[in-house]
Amino acid sequence: MKKLTLSLLFIAGLSLTSLAQKIRTESGDLSFLKGQTELNIQYDFSDFQVGGFASEGDYKKKKIKEYNEKEAGRGDTWEKSWERDKKERFPNKFEELFDKGLSGKIHAAQNNEKATYTLIVKTTFMEPGFNVGVMRKNAAVAFEYIFVESGDESKVMAKLKQPDVPGSQFGGYDYDTGTRISESYAKGAKMLAAYMLKNMK
Repeated sequence: MKKLTLSLLFIAGLSLTSLAQKIRTESGDLSFLKGQTELNIQYDFSDFQVGGFASEGDYKKKKIKEYNEKEAGRGDTWEKSWERDKKERFPNKFEELFDKGLSGKIHAAQNNEKATYTLIVKTTFMEPGFNVGVMRKNAAVAFEYIFVESGDESKVMAKLKQPDVPGSQFGGYDYDTGTRISESYAKGAKMLAAYMLKNMK
């Protein structure tokens, strides 16, 4: 009986995780992408929560202070790494898997001047998680995908949402925060590409 209960809880947990990751259309549809071969990408990190903090700013202040108290200058180094990840690491990981998932049907990249439409990848929530060997917590990111006309963001074609995309590295060697979070961007990109190919027909 105990084993049966644990099995049911495990299955329920997987179902909830799957449901949480599911992309849903909030407005519009993706039919406008039919026949398109180019897509521009922008990333929006302007306003998102981190873990139990109300804002990214609050999270950064705490981390910088904690690290600097342990070792002078360590917090400042951490902040530079955090900002660099948002500018380079996360977008690069997203685009790598997104492009692969689109199977050559659409070429998607930042600063793509050939594209009629732009995809804004907006991060609304981020859970950095942790890995200290004997204990771990996966990273997670919540996304909002906004498709607009290139050059006029007021012309919104479609809005999609994808909450709680987990991030972890196979084998459990994701001790670095950026590595864990990058995997959330990779998984989100992969799922978005599949969703687009299915719904833009």
